[in-house]
Order: sequence, then structure tokens, then C-alpha cells
Amino acid sequence: MQTLLDELCVIVGTDHVLTDGDLSAWEQDWRKRTHGKALAVVRPACTDEVSRVVKACASYRAQYPASGVSIVPQGGNTGLVVGSTPDSTGRQIVLSLQRMRTVRALDAANLTITAEAGCILQTVQEAAETAGFLFPLSLAAEGSCTLGGNLGSNAGGTQVVRFGNARDLCLGLEVVTASGDVWHGLSGLRKDNTGYDLRNLYIGSEGTLGIITAATMKLYPLPATQLTAWAAVPSMQAAVELLGLAHRHLGAGLTGFEVMGQFALSLVARHFSKLRVPLYLDAPFCVLLENSDHESENHARTRFEGLLEAAMASSCVTDAVVAENLTQAKTLWHIRESIPLAQAEEGLNIKHDISVPVSAIPEFVTTTDALLQTAIPRVRLVNFGHLGDGNLHYNVQAPLAMPANLFLSQQEALVNRIVFDSVTQFGGSISAEHGVGSLKVDHLAHYKSQVALSAMRAIKAALDPHNLLNPGRVTAAAVSI
Repeated sequence: MQTLLDELCVIVGTDHVLTDGDLSAWEQDWRKRTHGKALAVVRPACTDEVSRVVKACASYRAQYPASGVSIVPQGGNTGLVVGSTPDSTGRQIVLSLQRMRTVRALDAANLTITAEAGCILQTVQEAAETAGFLFPLSLAAEGSCTLGGNLGSNAGGTQVVRFGNARDLCLGLEVVTASGDVWHGLSGLRKDNTGYDLRNLYIGSEGTLGIITAATMKLYPLPATQLTAWAAVPSMQAAVELLGLAHRHLGAGLTGFEVMGQFALSLVARHFSKLRVPLYLDAPFCVLLENSDHESENHARTRFEGLLEAAMASSCVTDAVVAENLTQAKTLWHIRESIPLAQAEEGLNIKHDISVPVSAIPEFVTTTDALLQTAIPRVRLVNFGHLGDGNLHYNVQAPLAMPANLFLSQQEALVNRIVFDSVTQFGGSISAEHGVGSLKVDHLAHYKSQVALSAMRAIKAALDPHNLLNPGRVTAAAVSI
């Protein structure tokens, strides 16, 4: 394979073909549960170099099919489903797009921003804000995840209730195909009915169909003000009722609606004691709401107070606080975003990123909690997430008396089966915003329609007939190429 490595050095420069030293930043997943071995980490600086790298790898694979050479596209490597790290064979090229960080254009009249795939999400947000606009995709890893990774996984985050997932925010893509050709689809058009929607095909494909190198994304006017409230609710059903009230009182101003279970918040209080978690001791759930208003702070506060008064009158809220300033609002959001970190401090855990129709969430939680408590007495449930769009991070922590690693090794299969079966019973999905990667790929054959799997298999075979791009991910359980 030295011939291939030499060719890659010519394309991107010797300094950007990494084969030795500490490569853990590229070879290990974010949760540090999987560590692979790359043939090389290749770091192109532009779309042309990506194209030439793919062509070189495709040519080598065609000439030496037994070599098993393939490409794993990688952005910020912050994913949670082991979808962007190499396997252990030492035959995979990790194609890191982190050098491709240019914001290429911002069209104020068209309300769009065009940026390369390696742009950190926070960089895109800041470029938009500097120009007086809002780019609403927001998630806990925004300081390290990349735009290409967000699109590859169709990331969600905290403002999906108003603005939708990454797919809903994207108007155009630039993509390097499995043959190394470049699709120049960076149109900022909101209407284009000239055939199949290739853009939406590549979004969410996790690098298995093509490599996203740039994207044109929607922008929105900055709101005049944003207010944040924290409410204690007596049940998950009450949280759903509060969501309905919020939709009626705030309309499009409702830009965030997060639910957090009492145990999840207790972990934040325990492991990050400097964060003062409000109202959680006397309530099974708390809700974090965000109201974005384009008129004035006074108008926003009046509407917010009207919502909370109606919620208390209907008993779906027992107590609430409204942030008085930006610092308080950021602190409340920081508490919510600290739940995954607090859970990691507590020990190894079994994560789930599931979606269920909002109306079914209370019964899903009650039913699934009971099933898990029966199967594993004293198991601890870390339940939180984006209730506004029906997405829960329904995570499972070991009982206090059981070592975390033992719990993980002995119970993960049982826990996943219970949770995924329950999700299916309630008409949900086993992956809402994190993707499939390799972590959930073996579950698809059981929980995904065979018709859907056949269609996915056909698409993969048509666009990547030699299985060059990110093999073993997304469709691996159903495809044999």
C-alpha cells in the first residue's frame, strides 16, 4: 500500500498524510469506547484534493481489490454512534476535513451562508451573527463538531422545535462522489423541481454515499430578544400539556423546549456542584423553555408570563423561574447541556437517542421505566431531551451496587432490546438525531422495514458500487457488496 500512500502525499502534502505517532484524535470515538487503526489520516485542504484522494483510493481498490482499502470521512469526530472512526484492520483511510474551514459566502438578500464542511458549527453561528443573522442549528458539541458532520448525521439539537434538523436548514451541497467526481449543488434556491432531491439523499447518509465538502445553509433574522424559563412539572404528561400551551401562547416564538428528569438533574448537582440546579428536588421533571421574540423584551416577557400563569392555573406547572438576564439564561442552558457530562462522571452508561410521537411519550416512559426496573432492579434512568420534537435521550445507568463495566458487558443487549422494542411498539425510531453508524447498524434488520432496507441497499449499490465509502455503517446489516 506504500504506492497509494506516496500518491496521497503528492496530492495533499507529506505533512498531511499521518501514519505514525499518536493518532487517537482520529482513531478513537468521542466516548472512548472504540479504538481503530487507520492506514493513514489524510487531511485535504480543498474540494479538488478530496476529489483526487477519492480517485486515487478508488483506483487502488479496483487494481488491488483484496487490499480492502476504503475511506472513512471524518469531521469533528464528536459522533455518538461510532460512525466516523476506522475499524481495526489498518486498511482504512481516515479522510479528515478539518482543514476545510472557509466560510465562502454570505448572501444577505437570499438569507444564506455557504461554508466548507470542516467549519466548526460555532464558527458558522458567529459568522451569521456578525452579519446580523441567526444560524439556528445549536447543540452541546457546537464548539468542536463540524458542518459536514452535522449534515452527514442530520443533526438536531435544541431548536428543532422551531427550525427543524440540519436537513431542514440546508439548501445546497457540494459533494465528492464515490468515483471522485464533484457534484456542484451549492444552489441557494428554495424551489427547484428538476428531478430527484440529491441533497436530501446525501444528508443523513453518514458519508456512505458521498463526501460533503461544502453546504449552503438558511439564515434567519436575529430576534430582538430571547427569554428563557425553567419550570417544574409534576409528570411527563404535564410536560406535554405545557408544550401544547407553549405552542398556543408563543407560536413561532417557541424556539426551545427541553425536558429533564429528576435523576438526570441530580447528577449535574452532584458532579458540578457550582451549578445551582433550580426546582428539581420537589419535581419529577423540569422543563427548559426558550421564547424568541422579534418585537421587544417587554412583549416577550408579557407573553411568557401569560403562558406560565395559564400553565400554573391548569396545574401542569408547579413552580417556575424566568431568567432575568443573558447570564442567567446561559446558566440554565449550561445545566441542561451538562447532563451528558455528569452522566459520564457517574460512570459508563447505555445511551439511547430515540424518538416517539409527542402524544405517546408519557405512556412510553411509564411503560419502559417499568420494564427496565423489573428486568434490572434498582437500575437508574437518565431521561432528558428535546420533548418539543419528540426526541428523548433515554439513557440507562447501572444500579449503585453494580460495577459500571460489568453492567455494560452483561446488560447492554437486554437493555437495548427492551428500549427498542418499546420504541417500536409506540411507533418511534431507534435513532432520532445521532444516526446509525456502526453502533446501531445490526439493529436495523429487526427494527427497520425490509422494504426500506431494500431501497437503502439499492441506493448504496448504485452510488458506491465498490463499497469504498464508510463501509460497515448504516446499511451494513442489509448490504453485501
